[in-house]
Parts: sequence; structure tokens; C-alpha cells
Amino acid sequence: MSEHHLLLCFLFFLSFSQILLSSCFSFYNSTKICPHGQRLALLHLKKSFSIKKSHSRFCGFPSYPKTEHWKEGSDCCSWDGVSCDLVTGHVIELDLSCSWLSGTIHSNSTLFRFPHLQRLNLAFNNFSGSSVSAGFGQFSSLTHLNLSNSLFSVSPEISHLSNLVSLDLTWNEGAEFAPHGFDSLVQNLTKLQKLHLHDLSECGLYGRFPDKDIHLPKLELLDLWGNSNLNGNFPRFNENNSLIDLYLLSTNFSGELPASIGNLKSLQTLDLSDCQFSGSIPSSISNLKSLQTLDLSDCQFLGSIPASIENLTQITSLSLDGNHFSGKIPNVFDNLRNLNSLDLFGNNFSGQIPPSIGNLTNLNVLDFSDNQLEGAIPSPENENGFSSLSFVGLRYNLFNGTIPSWLYTLPSLLLLDLSHNKFTGHIGEFQFDSLEYIDLSMNELHGSIPTSIFEFVNLSSLYLFSNNLSGVLETSKFEKLRNLIDLDLSNNIPFTQ
Repeated sequence: MSEHHLLLCFLFFLSFSQILLSSCFSFYNSTKICPHGQRLALLHLKKSFSIKKSHSRFCGFPSYPKTEHWKEGSDCCSWDGVSCDLVTGHVIELDLSCSWLSGTIHSNSTLFRFPHLQRLNLAFNNFSGSSVSAGFGQFSSLTHLNLSNSLFSVSPEISHLSNLVSLDLTWNEGAEFAPHGFDSLVQNLTKLQKLHLHDLSECGLYGRFPDKDIHLPKLELLDLWGNSNLNGNFPRFNENNSLIDLYLLSTNFSGELPASIGNLKSLQTLDLSDCQFSGSIPSSISNLKSLQTLDLSDCQFLGSIPASIENLTQITSLSLDGNHFSGKIPNVFDNLRNLNSLDLFGNNFSGQIPPSIGNLTNLNVLDFSDNQLEGAIPSPENENGFSSLSFVGLRYNLFNGTIPSWLYTLPSLLLLDLSHNKFTGHIGEFQFDSLEYIDLSMNELHGSIPTSIFEFVNLSSLYLFSNNLSGVLETSKFEKLRNLIDLDLSNNIPFTQ
């Protein structure tokens, strides 16, 4: 191609680009960014509220009065908490969360003059006396609604918002639910992905959770945490579900876990703690291959841990404490190397700790307290195997022999509780000074207190009572322990000074 042709092509491209840019700017300038009616409606809404910082005192991040910056004569689409459609100028999002607001939103409020609203967040304000009235039915495009901690009362009107993807009604203490149950609350909300109903027991969310299948195929999160007056069996989901997080903790749910729990194949978090669930863990739990957190603590479960739990290779936190599990702990931890928290406290496990525990190199918390375990404690698979351990709780068991040498080499250890066992021998010297809590009481240890303990500047509690410790104990040794609050060395061979 000749230079003349190249020059013509370049000039044509430059000319076309200028025309295109000019057209875009003309279109943008002709767009009405903030319609007059919307600005007036927002200013009227502002005047209907009073402002006081304490109304947002439970907000989890810094709060401020957003509406204070709403000024007449300015573009409402630039106001705090207001977002508009770039083409039409319609208000499509209102985020007034944590804005120190107080007042009642009546059915004739100018809030309902924004029919194109897609997201509405009124969380952490005081709208006592407000309810999800018929006015909310005008928000036909609404996909996200957050009324958490706002003292709203909720009625079945909310079920008319059929495009909702996320609904958060958490912590509406003092509000009242219409006595129509869960079904009326979520009927028609088939697009829901996230449903937060956390701690609404004071709001009248009570009765029995439906036993039939939940037909919310897009639901990813169901949070019923803290509704102590809500009972029922484990929710039923068919195979066509998208559930990722399920929180039923501190409810009154009961019964055995069904085999259909294996249908929740996308589940990452399952928290059933502090409920009335009973029976054994079904082997179908092995289908939950995406599970990262499993918390069954403080229920009525019994039986043994199924060996099929070894298939939960993504799990990072396993809490089975406060139940009636028994038998030996299965040797299944070779495949669970992502575990950082393992809590089997307060059960009836017996036998020895399985050697595969030594493979859990990411472990941060290990608590086997209050069981009937015995024998020696397994060592990590390599020298730095437990370098992340900060909490070791083995109290009230039947462990014997000397304290394992690797326990003295943990650089991150904050709490060590080996009390009420049958450990013998000397207490070794600790290689790091991170410890804040030590309890070696009620064992059969002898010898002197290691000098390294007196270097723990962050130590707040030291319990060595009821052993056979002896030796010279100079009060000057305690000078560095400036954070020490609790000290008990009683019931040992008398120390000399």
C-alpha cells in the first residue's frame, strides 16, 4: 500500500473518531442526570428523619449522616448513598445504612417514588413503627433489600418483591412478624440467593420450619441464626439446589440429620451448633466435597465419626465439641490437610489420638479436652509441622508419659492446657516466649519449674498445682511476669527460697 493510501486511511479514521466522540458527548449532555421530581422526593425524605449518632451505634464500621450532604440545587445522583442510571438518570440504588436516621416510614413516604429502585439498604438505623407496607410493592425491580437492625416489622407483603436476590432482615429486635410463617415470607421469591433472618426470635419469628422441600433453586445462603423459638427438622433440599452457606445455630431445630444432606453438594459452610439435633452423622456427608466449615458443636449427636469424613478434603474447621460422640477417633486426617481448627472437646472419645493428626501442618487450634483419650500424643510429620499451633487443649483425659518435646518448640503457641492427666517427668524448657496461658496442674510432674517460664512477658495465667514439683523458687524470678494475673503452685513439694 502506498504512502498516499495510508495517509487517506489515517485521515478517514481521525475524522470518523471525531464524529463518534462528538455524538457521544452530545448524547451524554442531552441526558437528564437528576430529574427534578426525584431530587424533591429525596429532600422530602431527608426532612422526614431526625439524626442522632446513637441510632447507628451497632454499625460495624464508621458511620456518618449521609443525608446531611444532600443539598438543594445540586445533582442528586452525586449525593452520598444515591446511585442513578447513567442513561435515564433514574435513582436505582439508595444506601442509607449507618446514617444515624430515626423516623417512621409511612405508606405515603416519598421513598416509594423511585419505582426503578434496584437496591435499597436501610440497615442500622431506627425506623421503629415502620413496616414492609404495600408501598414496597412498587419496587418491582428491587433485587437487594437490607433492613437489618432497623426495627422494621415484616409482613407477607415482602413476598411480592419477586425479583429479590438478597434479603436481609437480621436483628430487627422489637419488630413483629405477621403470624403467617416462613412460607408466606418467601413465597414467590424464587430468585433469592441470600436470605438473612439472623436473630429474629424477639420479633416473633417462631413456630415450625416447613418440612417440605424448599423450592428456592438459586438460594446460596440461608441464615436463621439465633431464632430460638423456631423449630423443625433439618431443612429439605432436593438435588437441584445452589446452597453454599447454611446457618441454623442457636435455633430449636431437632431430629436426626437426613441422608439427603448429601444433596448439598455446593455447601461450603454448615453451622448447626447449639441446636437439638441428635443421632449419628450420616455417611452421605462425604458428598459435601466443597465443605470448608462444619460446626456441630453443643448438640445431642452420638455414635462415632464416620470414616467417610476423610472425603471432605477442603475442610478448614471441624467442630464436634459438646456432644456424645464415642469410640475411637478415626485415622482419617491424611486427606484433611487444610484443617486449621479441630475441636472434639467434651465428648466420650477413647483410645489413642490417631497418628495421622501429625499430618495437619496448617493446624492452629487443637482441642481434645474432656474425653477419655490415653497413651502418647503423636508427633508432627516433620520438624516444623505444627508451627502455626496457637491453642493446645488436652485437659481431662488419661494421657501419660512425658510431655512431648515438640510442645516446647511451637513458635506461635499462646495457650497450653494439659491439666488433669497422668503426665510424668520434668517440665522442659520452652524455646519461645509467646505463651499467655499455661495449665499443667493435676499431673505427676516433678523437678523444678523451668527458667524459660519466667521469661514469658505476656503470661497471664500459670497453674502448676497438684504435682510433685520442687526446688528453689526466688520471688525475683517473677519480676518479668508483669501481666501475670492468676498463679497457683499449691499442692507440690514445698519450694525453698
